[in-house]
Amino acid sequence: MTQTTPVPVPSPAPVHWKLVIDSANPQSQADFWAAALHYEVEDNDALIQRLLELGALPREATVEFHARLAFRDLVAVRHPDDPYDKDSGTGLGRRLLFQRVPEEKSVKNRLHLDLHPGAGRRTAEVERLTGLGASVLREVKEAGGEWVVMADPEGNEFCVQ
Repeated sequence: MTQTTPVPVPSPAPVHWKLVIDSANPQSQADFWAAALHYEVEDNDALIQRLLELGALPREATVEFHARLAFRDLVAVRHPDDPYDKDSGTGLGRRLLFQRVPEEKSVKNRLHLDLHPGAGRRTAEVERLTGLGASVLREVKEAGGEWVVMADPEGNEFCVQ
């Protein structure tokens, strides 16, 4: 009987993901969160121009946003240090995608972001975020820690640790 050496099975690559957030106005949400996280709004102008030229995208599906074309119903923000596809402007790393939906937010989030500005910086960060349009919902002090629950301009809850 011949013995064979087992062939190692490569580990699967991590799954690429983005967090999609429903919104009434994707562009204003993208601006808020780009400023809040020090992220960049993705520039999809080149991709949109190509799609328009090919007839694959109707002009009414676009808007002018920051002096370039953007998708009317979708806008993403990405971490400035992460890679992105230069042909489409689409981020390949940490991203938030804001998607237009017809209904308003009506209940508490089932998922939220926790922001960690660093030791001793919570108060200043809450003030900065309030200046960007967020609101303070409540301050929490428990045995496990302290944080501030806030809402973005459309009412989505997030916490500042």
